[in-house]
Amino acid sequence: MPRRTPRSTLDRLRTPGRFPKFLKTAAICALVAGLLSPTAAGTAQAATADDHCGGRCSDILPPGENGNATLAEILLNQLFGTQPAHAEDQLGPYADLAGGYSALTDAKINNFFDDASFGVPSGQVASTEKPAGRGDVTIVRDKKTGVPHITGTTRYGTEFGAGYAAAEDRLWLMDVFRHVGRGGLTPFAGGAAANQGLEQEFWRNAPYTEADLQAQIDHVAAGSGDRGRQALDDVNAYLDGINAYIDASDHGRYFPGEYVLTGHKDSITNAGTIDHFKVTDLVALASVVGSLFGSGGGGEVENAVSLLAAQSKYGVAEGTEVWESFRERNDPEAVLTVHDGESFPYASRPDDPKGAALPDAGSVTREPLVYDRTGSATASAATDASTTAARSALGSARRGMSNALVVSGKHTASGHPIAVFGPQTGYFAPQLLMLQEIQGPGISARGASFAGLSMYVELGRGQDYSWSATTSGQDIIDTYAVELCQDDHHYLYRGTCTAMEKVEQKNSWTPSVADGTAAGSYTMRAWRTAYGPVEYRATVGGTKVAYTTLRSSYLHEADSIIGFQMLNDPDYVKGPQDFQSAAQHINFTFNWFYADSRHTAYYNSGDNPVRASGVDAEFPVWARPAYEWRNWDPATNTADYTPASQHPNSLDQDYYISWNNKQAKDYTTASWGDGSVHRGDLLEDRVKRLVTAGGVTRSALVKAMADAALADLRAEDVLPKLLKVVTSSPVTDSTAAAAVSKLSAWVSAGARRTETSAGSKKYADADAIRVLDAWWPLLVKAEFQPGLGGDLYTAFTANLPVDESPSAGHGPTGSHAGSSFQYGWWSYVDKDIRAVLGEPVQGPLARTYCGGGNLASCRDILIGTLKQAAGATASQVYPGDDQCSAGDQWCADSIVQRTLGGIKHGKITWQNRPTYQQVVEYTSHR
Repeated sequence: MPRRTPRSTLDRLRTPGRFPKFLKTAAICALVAGLLSPTAAGTAQAATADDHCGGRCSDILPPGENGNATLAEILLNQLFGTQPAHAEDQLGPYADLAGGYSALTDAKINNFFDDASFGVPSGQVASTEKPAGRGDVTIVRDKKTGVPHITGTTRYGTEFGAGYAAAEDRLWLMDVFRHVGRGGLTPFAGGAAANQGLEQEFWRNAPYTEADLQAQIDHVAAGSGDRGRQALDDVNAYLDGINAYIDASDHGRYFPGEYVLTGHKDSITNAGTIDHFKVTDLVALASVVGSLFGSGGGGEVENAVSLLAAQSKYGVAEGTEVWESFRERNDPEAVLTVHDGESFPYASRPDDPKGAALPDAGSVTREPLVYDRTGSATASAATDASTTAARSALGSARRGMSNALVVSGKHTASGHPIAVFGPQTGYFAPQLLMLQEIQGPGISARGASFAGLSMYVELGRGQDYSWSATTSGQDIIDTYAVELCQDDHHYLYRGTCTAMEKVEQKNSWTPSVADGTAAGSYTMRAWRTAYGPVEYRATVGGTKVAYTTLRSSYLHEADSIIGFQMLNDPDYVKGPQDFQSAAQHINFTFNWFYADSRHTAYYNSGDNPVRASGVDAEFPVWARPAYEWRNWDPATNTADYTPASQHPNSLDQDYYISWNNKQAKDYTTASWGDGSVHRGDLLEDRVKRLVTAGGVTRSALVKAMADAALADLRAEDVLPKLLKVVTSSPVTDSTAAAAVSKLSAWVSAGARRTETSAGSKKYADADAIRVLDAWWPLLVKAEFQPGLGGDLYTAFTANLPVDESPSAGHGPTGSHAGSSFQYGWWSYVDKDIRAVLGEPVQGPLARTYCGGGNLASCRDILIGTLKQAAGATASQVYPGDDQCSAGDQWCADSIVQRTLGGIKHGKITWQNRPTYQQVVEYTSHR
């Protein structure tokens, strides 16, 4: 099929004690008067487009729409905690749902969400402006949230306004991430270890040159017909709007204060520059978003290492069987998004595997990325950040962090479909996403877009439909073994010894007010082949090889712009089939959901390469023509892709749920853990009960989501079985008995991690939660390591982490990230314990591990580890970090808006829910 058209940057922002001595409180008060940006007030009303939601569309995006702050506003925030207007007015309602959802009614939904109707009601207009004095576009902001409502009479003016509004709300963040995408964050924002790790993580996956970035733009413009040309025109108009705001804010001296704190601008003389944005900056931004949320696959080398460990332990035949049982490629007990039984085979295990290039045992080494470290780049914190970045970039366990609940009108009280859905993109200040409404020729939409890519709404609503996405994770990345020749930087390419291409990024930094990290420098160096960048070195049968990773979206991050353009076009999307057609033009790996007044729909997007017959996508293969993707062109990195009909898709199923779980029967995702217990089950169980009862309402579906957001997956779905083993005989030990009593009471109460009362910052069932948090890693190791052996157990934990509790540090934002229970050994424990109990298990593990399958021995293991966990103090279980003191359980779980700029926000209680979220129920259709 031809191609279809950190952690934080300023975590180390110094308190006022680090500011120059003349910036004392009195001086700050005087400075504020001269630096606060002007506000253009007005009473005009935004034009209201054709809106068929009937007041039943709502959304929320914390902390707030305003992500820009002047120097004065940053200083006031640092000194007194004051917030710029609309910087955190959505954080409180978002946080309050955790304590208020149980009493929710349809009438109370907008106590926790905002009205997402088109336009601004009369009397709610806060400001009206004509950006750069243009007469063909107006930006109206509402009083409640400050969201920009952009209305244009020309296409150019509309997109100019979108760019101008984006810069008003997220200029600093956009600048940060264009530098992240180019691997140049540290020279721009400072050399903090977190910044080093962030730029390394993303540059490793996309080590692009300026020519590579431009080529992506050229490809879209030349290869996508009228829509491609329109997209380029839209991008250029959008850039003009961004740059017009840069000039205006620079001249008016109301640009983001972070430019002063990082040394790019002088607060007294205004010396210094804010570089204009160019089209390749947006491709760099897109590469970050695509890498973080939409590039499923990878992990083939880690898979090979664990397979070899299993074969070493058990022999080839049994070892392979054991490995496959832990891999759970197509587990019959896995929760599915398309649950009507339809099969969509992809990346399945071939009957006769061919071309495998498994490494010799012990020969694998990770390819270095960083060279020539000097100064603070040599510190242990810096090298640790590099290790974490490499592990995150190369593994298959990418954090999906999004969910969706969609119910057909056949099962709702109104007869209209209802959806509660959105992406979990982490928590940042300012937020990565921004809200907007865009109305103009060929565009009619409101919703969220990634800052700097908001020429179109990426997740949101049109005139009579809404759409959203979750990360899907199917495998679009393959690992190839290129045979080395001549030296370590030449390889055999189709029989010819060929030089690898060296691409370098040299970075250096000096201390600033924002980041006091001492001066340092390093060089990032990538070696590129026709089969992608080199990521590992090894030997295969004694032959030296380099392992490369080839991603179908590599050099094609810009292609998806066409699909987003279609989703915003009311003349294109008129029903569910049009929605699916638009989603087919998005090459990132996402699950897309749709709802209008009559229909629901689902489509799984991504350029799924057609692999050569016999190639197993789980493992590295030889870089030879026989094992390449079908009709692969290395010059353009294009190939044949599976047709749309072979992607999981559906219309009007009774309900859909997704929490980054398995999409459909026989559709294998790259990450491990799609087994009998998955966080998707938390949604499946609740939504299925609602649908069975019938008469579903918006508030009922929100409550289902909110209840799942507070549930501890381990406690709800696995702990009852563990307690069944423990209590299979009387528990005579007093410590164990007390722990069992507390855990049982918690399960009976719903197994949620909830405050005793809203704002108490103390958990109900705190002791039970502490015990389980301590017990889970202990019991998993005691249950499985004796049978697997140390080497295989360690290898499997590299494939799939044991736990992901709310307090665990994981993903690009570290701990305090909200998203939890995506990856862990809950399915393994569930299947193994059920086997010990003699209960039926579909798709069992190849062996029974707990106590060797003996109930009494298994019970002894569980009680022994339970006693150990019960004796662990809160300070041991929650050791503290840069946000929390040791022993503070609530704080350890809490969500932190990680600072990407100078404004800080308070912590909120833990919820496992989307960052941006919509609640929609359309009442009519065009």
